[in-house]
Amino acid sequence: MTYKNILSTHQNSITTITINRPKKLNALNRETIQELHNALEIAELDKRTKVIIITGSGEKAFVAGADISEFADFDVTEGTKLAAKGQALLFDFIENLSKPVIAAINGFALGGGLELALACHFRLASDNAKMGLPEVSLGVIPGYGGTQRLPQLIGKGRAMELIMSASMIDATTAEEYGLVNHVVYQEELIPLCQKIAAKILRNSSVAISSAIKAINANFNDGINGFEIEIKEFGNCFGTADFEEGTTAFLEKRKANFPGE
Repeated sequence: MTYKNILSTHQNSITTITINRPKKLNALNRETIQELHNALEIAELDKRTKVIIITGSGEKAFVAGADISEFADFDVTEGTKLAAKGQALLFDFIENLSKPVIAAINGFALGGGLELALACHFRLASDNAKMGLPEVSLGVIPGYGGTQRLPQLIGKGRAMELIMSASMIDATTAEEYGLVNHVVYQEELIPLCQKIAAKILRNSSVAISSAIKAINANFNDGINGFEIEIKEFGNCFGTADFEEGTTAFLEKRKANFPGE
């Protein structure tokens, strides 16, 4: 598929999706959100893809926010629809993908950009990265899941301060807060993502999908995460991956998971 605002490449079971609007600091507009959805959907359905990495082009920004010009004149109804559609099409969609999605934050991740990173299953950052949710400085609040996912990761008090002050934090602080897992020099960012992806690739993709469901369930209102864990644990016993994994362990050899 041909894209205008993103690049999608596949190598060694890893699909890397790059937001490619460097002149706009990779800001998210509606077209880019749709293209990201399309590329992610293709990667989800592609049996060759086991891990997905999302990053931004250039050295300045992962995604420096949403394209404000697109919604500056919206009314209440239009604003509500904007958030609902965006969450369903991209942010919730990423969170619930069955394949691990790693955010490689290579610079500014602000507003919708940070919300994009928050929707990924975990995050790595370059040492020049800056992160924040500055929406209140525009008279609005984060609308793509930021008020929900940020407190889950860094705690209510820190999230309240960050959102209400519209402040940015650097990569070191983000790591201290638990917002990102690792901070490295920019040239080491993608290689480290690939190194972690390679570790993931050794394991059962079916079990990983079940783990994602179980972990996500703990953060969904009205759902008992322990019950989902029990269900997904039981389901694993009916898979070819479980048979191969346990057999390989007992035979003291490396497992060759079929992904079924």
